[in-house]
Amino acid sequence: MERERFSYSPLFFVLFALFLTSLLVSNIIAGKLIQVAGTVLPAAVILFPITYILGDVFTEVYGFRRTRIVIWLGFAANLLMSAIFLIVVALPYPEFFQNQSAFATVLGMTPRIVLASLAGYWAGEFGNSIVLSVMKKTMGGRHLWMRTIGSTIVGEGLDTVLFIAISFWGTMPNSALFQMMLAQYLFKVLYEAVFTPFTYLVVGKVKKWEKIDTFDNDVAYNPFKLKG
Repeated sequence: MERERFSYSPLFFVLFALFLTSLLVSNIIAGKLIQVAGTVLPAAVILFPITYILGDVFTEVYGFRRTRIVIWLGFAANLLMSAIFLIVVALPYPEFFQNQSAFATVLGMTPRIVLASLAGYWAGEFGNSIVLSVMKKTMGGRHLWMRTIGSTIVGEGLDTVLFIAISFWGTMPNSALFQMMLAQYLFKVLYEAVFTPFTYLVVGKVKKWEKIDTFDNDVAYNPFKLKG
């Protein structure tokens, strides 16, 4: 059986580089807390939603098949980065090195946080891409704003619930846990809604540049099936 082949343009790789950079930097800055309108949030909320906006662009323009590969490559890069951080923090260091605690505070990740990050990313990105792809077929390619926001409601919901539940369940009262989930979820969905005109602009420019507009009429929505 002939292996399925894809062609990738320079623009595709530029978008992928932006996606991967946003993903990895988001995980690095996630430990910094910020306060927005009296609500405490991880600093990653200012950047991580961009991965969903770019995920929308990938699915809308290039289709689920290529987006599936992008998501898995992001998962692998995230896993490698987390493993390297764990190893580097655990390595012995000389007595004159005075920054070990600061280094560990910024880059140190417990296995529980790593698992939460990977699980939330995997479920959220695939949920976002699949919902957008299905809605595009159902709506005949119309109402992009409805599709991007609708897919974000699902994708960010999965990501937020899984990440916070796995990371903090049992470490704080359930009321505080649910409040944190709700605050992050609403912020991320609002973020995407506000950036909808920008998403329209990028999608239109990329479609025009690439001269493609993919409908996943014969796609298999199986995250583990890398072709078909």
